[in-house]
Amino acid sequence: MRATRLSDTPEASAPDAWTIESVADRTTELVRQGRGGRAQKVLAANLDRVFVVVAVCEPPANTDLIDRLLVLVESSGMHPVLVLNKLDLPDAPEAAAELADLYGALGYETMSVSAVTREGLTGLSEELCRGTSALIGPSGVGKSTLLNALDPTLDLRTGALSGKGGQGRHTTVSSRLIGLECGGFVADTPGFSDVNLWGVAPEDVGACFPEFAAEAVCRFRSCAHDQEPGCGVREAVEAGRIPASRYESYLKLRAEAVEAAER
Repeated sequence: MRATRLSDTPEASAPDAWTIESVADRTTELVRQGRGGRAQKVLAANLDRVFVVVAVCEPPANTDLIDRLLVLVESSGMHPVLVLNKLDLPDAPEAAAELADLYGALGYETMSVSAVTREGLTGLSEELCRGTSALIGPSGVGKSTLLNALDPTLDLRTGALSGKGGQGRHTTVSSRLIGLECGGFVADTPGFSDVNLWGVAPEDVGACFPEFAAEAVCRFRSCAHDQEPGCGVREAVEAGRIPASRYESYLKLRAEAVEAAER
């Protein structure tokens, strides 16, 4: 998008007003289902990479939510990076190692970081300084805190966890594109825990699970990987080549896609 400050034009009437001159075409689009399930919500567009940020502790990481976030990015045609934050907390290194092993074996790049000790921030900074990225994840996982640690001049608003259940409070209320001193741009998105796909057909959900590709040698070409006999994906789950938690996430997301298609 190209914009011009109205105060720089002869017809200016407000000193801090801007006008949109042109809008660039969208090459990538990160979209989820909006409230009520009747419309889409665009989180960010024209991204080079997406980082799924979760806290390994406070609030504890939830593999179901992680899977939904990863699938959300996969459905947009991008392959996300999983950022495991709050490595400084007690028991966090062990929890982060387990998640890194789980998702690393599926082909996902993982980064374990801490805004407090700055562990892992060099690698994250190098990635964010290249092109345009987005940070997505639940409230309270430390997305804004990480950006403040990477670029203290930002001074983004952060907040503590709520007293009930240790859940995050919303401090980022809308997506915003932030310019970093290093030259990169980051879309800092609001935290959300209700991750529902938009515009993904039931038969396309499996393609959002990269580990299914090598195992989907099924008897039926239109196999839904559910109850059909001779399903390669189910056999891989039974053999331990595909984690049971991932398969359960697939079944839930596919059922939701079926329900959405029937509306």
